[in-house]
Amino acid sequence: MQTTLGQTNPIAIGFFLFFVLITLGITYWAAKKTKSAKEFYAAGRNITAGQNGLALAGDYMSAASFLGIAGMVSLSGFDGLIYAIGFLVGWPIVMFLIAEPLRNLGKYTFADVVADRLKQGPVRTAAAVSSVVVVTIYLIPQMVGSGTLITMLLGLPYEAAIVLVGALMIAYVLFGGMLSTTWVQIIKAGLLLIGTTVLSIMVLSHFHFSLSDFFGAAIAKVNSLTKGTSEAGTGFKMLEPGKLLAKPIDTISLSLALMFGTAGLPHILMRFYTVPDTKAARNSVNYGTAWIGYFYILTFIMGFGAASLVGKTIITNFDKKGNMAAPLLAEALGGPVFLGFISAVAFATILAVVSGLALSGASAFSHDLYANVFRKGKTTEKDEMRVAKIATVCFGIVAVALGILFKGQNVAYMVGLAFAVAASANFPAILMSIYWKKFSTAGAVASIWTGLILSVGLIILSPTVWGEVLGHMTTTMVAGVATPTPIGIFPLNNPAIISIPASFIVGIVFSLVGQEKEAEAKYSSKLARLYAGVGAE
Repeated sequence: MQTTLGQTNPIAIGFFLFFVLITLGITYWAAKKTKSAKEFYAAGRNITAGQNGLALAGDYMSAASFLGIAGMVSLSGFDGLIYAIGFLVGWPIVMFLIAEPLRNLGKYTFADVVADRLKQGPVRTAAAVSSVVVVTIYLIPQMVGSGTLITMLLGLPYEAAIVLVGALMIAYVLFGGMLSTTWVQIIKAGLLLIGTTVLSIMVLSHFHFSLSDFFGAAIAKVNSLTKGTSEAGTGFKMLEPGKLLAKPIDTISLSLALMFGTAGLPHILMRFYTVPDTKAARNSVNYGTAWIGYFYILTFIMGFGAASLVGKTIITNFDKKGNMAAPLLAEALGGPVFLGFISAVAFATILAVVSGLALSGASAFSHDLYANVFRKGKTTEKDEMRVAKIATVCFGIVAVALGILFKGQNVAYMVGLAFAVAASANFPAILMSIYWKKFSTAGAVASIWTGLILSVGLIILSPTVWGEVLGHMTTTMVAGVATPTPIGIFPLNNPAIISIPASFIVGIVFSLVGQEKEAEAKYSSKLARLYAGVGAE
C-alpha cells in the first residue's frame, strides 16, 4: 500500500482551517454572551439535554478513543475491546449514582458536592489538587498526540503545532467559557460520528457486509505477515482474549479504573451543571451513552478493517502503538481526500478535549482554591472570573511546556493513569458524600489524599513506568525467542484494584473515628434537595 501519510496534505490543511474559522466564530459569539460566573463555568445552565449529551460524548470520544482503540484493535484484536467496553460501562454508574445528585447539590465543580456539608478548606483543597493532577495527566497525551498528528499531517514543526493547539485552547476557554467549549465539542462530535460512520460503511462494503469475510480477512492478513516467523499461523488469536493483557488480575484492575474513572473525571462531571434541571442531566447521560456506545462499535470495525486492509507492518512503521491505523485505513479506502477529512477530524477531537480539560482545571483553581479556600467565599464574581481566566492562560502555558517536554515519549499509559487517579481519588469521595450520612471531613480528606498518592505512586512503580519508561528491563523467553520484558516494583500495570478499595476503607475508618455531628445534621436537612432538587440552583 502506498501512502501519503507523513507528507504535507493540502486537503487536511483546508479542512483544518475551515474547522478553526468556524470554532473561532462560535467563540466570538459565545464571548458576547459570557458575562457572569454562571455563564463562564456552566453556560448559563441553558444547554439542552440533547446538546449536552452530544457534548458529553464529544468529551469522551478523545484522540485516545478514536486513534488509540482503533489502533489497539488493529494490532491486538479482541483485547482492544476492553478499553471500549470499560469506557462505556462507566456511564450507567454516572447515570444511576452521580448525575442527578451532582446537579442538585453542586454549582460549578464536583468539590461543591463533596464539601457541601463538610469543612470547606481542607476538602476543597484536596479535591482541587486531585482535579488539577487528573487534568494535567490527561492533558499530556492529548498535547503530545496533537503535536505528532499535526506534524505528520500538516507538515508543521512539532513545537509550532503544540503552540498552535495551546493558543487555540486558551482562546476558546478565555473568551467563550463553557458555552464556546460546549459548541466546539458538539461540532467535533458530529464530524467525528459522520467520519467514522462513513469509514465503517466503506470497510463493511469492501467485504460485501459479510462478517465472516471481514474477520477472516484479518486472520489471513496476520498469517501472511507472520509467515516464516515464530508467530506463524497465529492469526486466529485476533479473535481470542489474552493477546494484550495476559494477566487476569491486570485485566480486572484496568477494568475497574475505566469503569469508575468516568465518574471521577472533572471535565465530565462539570457538564452536569450546564443543564437547567435534573431531568435534563439524566437525559443527557442517556443521549451521551447512546452516542458513545455507537462510536465504540465503529472503532471495533475500523480496527479490524485496518488489520485486514492495511496490515500491522505498515501501521507500526508510523507508530508502534498503532495510533495511525484509522487515518491509514481512511486513505486505503477513500484516498488523500478522505485522509484529509479524517485527519482534520482527529485534530478537532484533540482540540475540543483539551479545551474542556483546561476549563475544568481553571475552575478547580479559581472556584475551589481561590474563592472558597484563599478568600473563604468573600470575593466577587468579577474577581473569580478574572482568576479563572488567568488560570486558563497558565494551564495553556503548562500544557504547551509539557507537550514539548514529553516530545517523542510513549505517553499512552497516562490516559489509564488519569482514569486510575480519578477512580481512586475522586469517585469514592463523591459517592460517600452523596449516600453516607456519617461521611466526615476527616474521612473525605483522607480518602482523596490516599486515592491520589497511592494511585500515582503505584503507577510510577509499575512495569509500564518503572520498566518501559525508566528502563528497568529483564529478558524472558517467548516462543523460544529472548524478549525484553519490563519489570516493576509493583507488579500490576494499573493500581485501581488496590487504590480504589484503599480510598474507600480509609474514608470509612476516618469518618467513624472522627465523627462529625454537625455534618450528619446537615445531611438530613438536605435530603429534599439531594433527591428532589428542592432549592437546587
